[in-house]
Amino acid sequence: MPEMNRRIITDAAAIDRKEWERFVYDHSQGNVFQTPQMHAAYCATKNYRPLVVACYEKDALVGLLLAVVQKEYRGLLGKLSARSIIWGGPLVRENDIHVLEAIMKEYDQTIKKQAIYTQIRNIFSMEWSIKKLLQLGYHYEEHLDILINLNKPIAEIWKELHPTRRKQIERGYRRGVQFISDPDNSFLAKCYDLIVATYQRIKLPLPNKDFIKNALNLFPKNIDFFVLEFQGNIIGCRFVLLYKKMIYDWYAGSDIKFLDKYPNDILPWEVMKWGAKNGYEIFDFGGAGKPGVPYGVRDFKLKFGGELVNPGRFEKIHKPVKMRIAKTGFRVWQFLKK
Repeated sequence: MPEMNRRIITDAAAIDRKEWERFVYDHSQGNVFQTPQMHAAYCATKNYRPLVVACYEKDALVGLLLAVVQKEYRGLLGKLSARSIIWGGPLVRENDIHVLEAIMKEYDQTIKKQAIYTQIRNIFSMEWSIKKLLQLGYHYEEHLDILINLNKPIAEIWKELHPTRRKQIERGYRRGVQFISDPDNSFLAKCYDLIVATYQRIKLPLPNKDFIKNALNLFPKNIDFFVLEFQGNIIGCRFVLLYKKMIYDWYAGSDIKFLDKYPNDILPWEVMKWGAKNGYEIFDFGGAGKPGVPYGVRDFKLKFGGELVNPGRFEKIHKPVKMRIAKTGFRVWQFLKK
């Protein structure tokens, strides 16, 4: 379609919310990360700044991108940690390459002043877009994910678990753990503490507590969490995102003092079982690293069954000098955490 009939909008308030919701839901690759509800959660979270780019043709929404600029700190350190993440986007009607180009050019023009780099974390294959994004200066790299089919009898899902996983799940229950499938908000503070402790232990930047809390408040139908207890102690928790027929593994935490009760084995299984019972068809178990590169997390997750897929991801560096400084700073931070 000629460019004269194409409009780009970057003001979220100017996009009809119902139309936005409908466009994402009806898109074959529509996902919770591109919804107006997620935009609202970003807006409500300190140090998170959302950026939306919508493309219209003849007053019809034909493309959309929702990104979030995240900063770990304020001031100078904030500028050195500013990164823009796009989960599951952009979404473009009929994979129209001209719409994609219009959206990305507008996005790049804006984001280069706000973030050191952009990372597009694909949920589905974006093979159709690779050539154009490479032309626009993005780098593509392979990145794995694990999808577990829940659209089958629970007994069959159980059999697909590795024997070690099944034994450890059964052992944990014999040792007295209790699964809480519908915890109330009184559990949240302890769950946040477990997540923080877990991320500190594995030496990764901490997730924003307020973001999790805002998501729970703003779109409770699309988020749930599960808790594991032992003798009155919360020893594990898992937060998931729910959209259409898919469950996305989101944040998890476990108490290192109770790893012999196998919370990291029991909770994914209970989420899968809950999902199968409630009509969900896919459990997206999250990132599994790069092909050909050893990754213990991938090895662990694959023992729950599932299919290894390669949706890949894109990255573009907007400020090379600051990027080098930031990478050096992150390595120093990881070293100090030891």
